[in-house]
Amino acid sequence: MAVDILILSNGPGELATWVRPVVQALRQQLGNADIGARISVVLSPCPHATGKEAQIASSYPEVDRVQAPEHFFRFLLSGKTAENWDWHKTGVVLFLGGDQFFTVAIGKRLKYRTVIYAEWDARWYRWIDKFAAMKPEVVAKIPQKYASKFTVVGDLIAEVGNRKSESKNLAGATFTGGAGTGAVPVQETELIGLLPGSKAAKLALGVPLCVSIAHSIHRIRPQTRFVIPVASTLDLETLANFAKADRNPCLHLFENASAELHLSEKPFLETPNGLQIELWTQTPAYDLLSECSLCLTTVGANTAELGSLAVPAIVLIPTQQLDAMKAWDGLPGLLANLPLVGSVFATVINWLILQLGKGKLYAWPNIWAGEEIVPELIGKLEPEAVAARAIDYLSHPEKLARMRDRLRGVRGESGAAKKIAELVCKQLIVDS
Repeated sequence: MAVDILILSNGPGELATWVRPVVQALRQQLGNADIGARISVVLSPCPHATGKEAQIASSYPEVDRVQAPEHFFRFLLSGKTAENWDWHKTGVVLFLGGDQFFTVAIGKRLKYRTVIYAEWDARWYRWIDKFAAMKPEVVAKIPQKYASKFTVVGDLIAEVGNRKSESKNLAGATFTGGAGTGAVPVQETELIGLLPGSKAAKLALGVPLCVSIAHSIHRIRPQTRFVIPVASTLDLETLANFAKADRNPCLHLFENASAELHLSEKPFLETPNGLQIELWTQTPAYDLLSECSLCLTTVGANTAELGSLAVPAIVLIPTQQLDAMKAWDGLPGLLANLPLVGSVFATVINWLILQLGKGKLYAWPNIWAGEEIVPELIGKLEPEAVAARAIDYLSHPEKLARMRDRLRGVRGESGAAKKIAELVCKQLIVDS
């Protein structure tokens, strides 16, 4: 039976934490059900896009075809893809990111059955065939007569904890550490992960802040090693430019924030005082992150991944230069990135967020729990103060252990990818 599965998605976070595990589960489930299916991914525009989303989706061996986001609205309006794809008579449209309405429109046009992964809310339930809900709370908001369309599958992001083995096993791996220290086995060192972001809006402040914090920590705890898991959408030269004064106008806001890129078998950034920060380019880096005693991270999907791995973290939201932070969601993000006037909007938006958003939670584990589990530091962050906070955790492992235990307690139920794959296959059988 020749069928099509069309996955709708958008941003880098959705591709990494939703699409990847689902297409893997789909291929396994399709094989078990003896269904020959073609998997296509169509991307819609996303304010957090890096421009490499199509490349990321194409790198998944389970995916047959990918259409980039710049062609999305033509497809939505006319049904024609940029490469004039053909479609089998039987198929399913699966929503894994973007606007849920797109699923309704495209499903009707292709005359395919429709499935939506509903993380927090379910919309258009009158016209959608099935919903894969993250939690029962999603179903509780729905009129009873539509409840039969819903299946609680669990949290896709929780799949991260089950997919650590996809990363390279770190047994015996080494990190280059500070000047003159030589290689030290991962298992014998105190490792801190630095996650400054993947987009310029976050990297401009995130890279110099993280480098400066690492410098301050290393001065007190020279045994500490640092590593940046480099996002798959980011090349090393671009990352390194944010640690150069002539390429990053925000660098002057932090002391000891400059670093030079050294390309070798194991690339690293090196500060003027000889501190080396390893650059880990293998993705996903779940095994690496699990080896970290602590991570310093920006907001975003990375906080969900760290939470699912139960890795202690400190979340950094620096506001040293208000017009530099342009990575907010929705309308604020769109206004902040407008040509010419975007910086003005960014300054105003960030000021309002600081004034009106006090008490708001930004890290995903904290949102799940409804309280702060991983500390969120917002404002004009001083590297020395953040370093002192990190050192306090490192000096009191019982605090880190408590954070890990609390993170494990708020992780969603695993197995969501397999349940979604089973749900999709059932729709294919119903429609055949």
